Amino acid sequence: MKIKIMVLAGFLGLGSVLYAAKPAGNSGSPAPATASASPIREDEDPEAIRVEGEKRFRANCSRCHAAPHKFPPRMMKTIVRHMRVRATITDEDMRFILAYMTQ
Repeated sequence: MKIKIMVLAGFLGLGSVLYAAKPAGNSGSPAPATASASPIREDEDPEAIRVEGEKRFRANCSRCHAAPHKFPPRMMKTIVRHMRVRATITDEDMRFILAYMTQ
């Protein structure tokens, strides 16, 4: 009897972990919000890059995070790369957000 209870508890625990790991209402690959589809160019105005980065921060990051804190650029790059994976942010969004966060 104890074995049956332990097996049942294990299955319930595994099921709850799998349920929690699955995003709600996700029927396909996630599509993060982006402000526009323009890539960062070397000759582009730094102010325009900052504004675009702020838009993308507001669209992707502000759901969970308040206004950005100032961290050293190396640390900020690590943080943004980590959140790119966790929040399914595109590479382009990550570059704009990183440019915004390090200015």
